Amino acid sequence: MTSVIAPAVRERLDTAVRLDNLGMTFGKGAAAVEALKGIEAEIPAGRITGLVGPDAAGKTTLIRTLAGLMRPGSGAALVFGRPAMELARREPNSIGYMPQRFGLYEDLTVMANLRLHASLRGLTGQARDELFHKLLGFTSLGPFTERLAGRLSGGMKQKLGIACALLGSPRLLLLDEPGVGVDPQSRRELWSMVQELSHGGMTVIWSTAYLDEAARCPGVIMLDAGRVLFAGPPEELTRRAEGRVYLLRGAANKRDQEDGVGHREALARWSMRPGVEDALIQGSRLRLVLAAAASDALREEVLAQGGELAPPRLEDAYMSAVGGINQKASPYGRIAVEHRHDSLDPGGVEDVTRPRIAARQLTKKFGDFIAARDISFEVRAGEIFGLLGPNGAGKSTTFRMLCGLSRPTSGDCAVDGVDLLSAGSAARSRLGYMAQKFSLYPDIPVKENINIFADLYGLDKKRRNELLPVLAEALELKNFLHSRTGALPLGQKQRLALLCATLHEPPVLFLDEPTSGVDARTRRDFWKHILAMTSAGAAVLVTTHFMEEAEYCDRIALIYRGSMISVGTPDELKASATNLADPTLEEAFIASIERYDREHPL
Repeated sequence: MTSVIAPAVRERLDTAVRLDNLGMTFGKGAAAVEALKGIEAEIPAGRITGLVGPDAAGKTTLIRTLAGLMRPGSGAALVFGRPAMELARREPNSIGYMPQRFGLYEDLTVMANLRLHASLRGLTGQARDELFHKLLGFTSLGPFTERLAGRLSGGMKQKLGIACALLGSPRLLLLDEPGVGVDPQSRRELWSMVQELSHGGMTVIWSTAYLDEAARCPGVIMLDAGRVLFAGPPEELTRRAEGRVYLLRGAANKRDQEDGVGHREALARWSMRPGVEDALIQGSRLRLVLAAAASDALREEVLAQGGELAPPRLEDAYMSAVGGINQKASPYGRIAVEHRHDSLDPGGVEDVTRPRIAARQLTKKFGDFIAARDISFEVRAGEIFGLLGPNGAGKSTTFRMLCGLSRPTSGDCAVDGVDLLSAGSAARSRLGYMAQKFSLYPDIPVKENINIFADLYGLDKKRRNELLPVLAEALELKNFLHSRTGALPLGQKQRLALLCATLHEPPVLFLDEPTSGVDARTRRDFWKHILAMTSAGAAVLVTTHFMEEAEYCDRIALIYRGSMISVGTPDELKASATNLADPTLEEAFIASIERYDREHPL
């Protein structure tokens, strides 16, 4: 990869970035928000450093400061021994920065974006054209130079964003959440690209909320509420969770098995236990992280119920470092039980024979291009069904047809027994929809967004006034009701979108990338509420690129090249896709696609 970057990049210094008591405050007086609080850290040159932490931890503020876009409120941010703003002003090409939202112009082609960014960096002539050639080869975007950026897949957009950031051959590359919204295969390709850059001598800071990405970095800086929780090799932090991580079957004890308690009920119970810092579903098993101070009795109980010690992961240690899961129970299950849906007959018995979501040979064509082909499946009450697939594989097209947002070319679909094609408005009133890019109005207060969606779904004011205080508190939005929606941190926007999609208590819930970009603790909290809804009978259809999240699904359909290439439980997909002893769902995802490509060459 050394041919893509300038020789100056290979000049290594011991330290590329030094943060000396760095502070940053926004606003004044009572409204002041301290985004960074006395940050002390050193980042070695010529390697990848992961910047991790929950939403609003200060990651983006720190990256923008290092890019020279913001002046420190206090302390210093030194890049290669000079203040970041000074270096950015005097040697702007020495720092490459890819923001969260790419910084691309979606109505311009790939080549036009490159030319525009090159002109901003003062690159012209033959040297510019040679660099274009190298970058297009490096990112595999050569065949797509005339495609509009807005029509690229998520992974290709990220590659183009990195290519634009590399113009000028920077010594420091700043990547703010490059893996958000990108499928596992594309994330691996991005990682390989960036790793090759670091091997060539470039210093890279990779901001992420995904702990599997951070675990690959030689070093990490973990932020929380503007402070450094940890700085060093990820293995060092991971070791702190050794002897505290257990795997056990969901309904592990005899009483649970006799009572028919499933893994979700067991998860809810373990999540409320004092001494348990983390609990999540991992296929047919539960993964528990016990507190360092957990009682011997709790450890003995876990072992007595079939628990086995497991090697810790960085995410286990991270959850421990940030204080563990929120152990408050979700109100969604209680609310749904108290107010049964119209799907119940007069005797109060659920019609379990009728699927809540039904897709029958759904096909969508755009001219001669088939985006989705003969998609068929059913989702019943209380079931979570996942649609997985690479960017551009057809899952979003399928999802939009099932939501009534796109009319299929052929086939039919129904929601809660109502045909979407013949009675779309009636069907849509029975579903809640959380869009990947949200459907929120950014310039109005949070409470006004809630009121608008309540009106759209036909929720009467009395019921709204009953539910809003309860759900706003449960989703940690109580203190944001009068804030401008566009100013909310990403995690709070996610929570607001969920509240708006569920306030009318829908029997069917569609979730499109519901936790994209949020940290592990927020994901746990989010899924606690979703599982409470399904326990009360809701059916959920979810798309996600985050494989740990897909473990919550009862069944998963893997969509690739517009077709369903496999369907089954998470454990079934893992068992059928690889020969590994204990594969992850991500490994199974990639193996399934690679096998399909071998068996069905283009």
